[in-house]
Amino acid sequence: MTEVQNGGTLTEELRTLVSDAEALLRAGTDTASAHARERIQATLQELRGRLSALEEQVGTRAREVDTYVHDNPWRAVAVAGGVALLLGLMLGRRG
Repeated sequence: MTEVQNGGTLTEELRTLVSDAEALLRAGTDTASAHARERIQATLQELRGRLSALEEQVGTRAREVDTYVHDNPWRAVAVAGGVALLLGLMLGRRG
């Protein structure tokens, strides 16, 4: 569930970044050349497309994980326990 939340946070940060970049583009239209504005707009359009694809991918993955965990709760608990055990062993050897 944390990965889904992190993905949601990432998409929200990217959405904010796009909005800020658009605001900067509007504010800097007097000083920016036409070519620079076109490149910035093209980059923003590409970023919007990537953001949309990322949001769709995060949503799809979240649904897949949710379905898997609901269908296999004990397997999910076992995998999480195994990962925790391995991390504990690795961190224990460092100290």
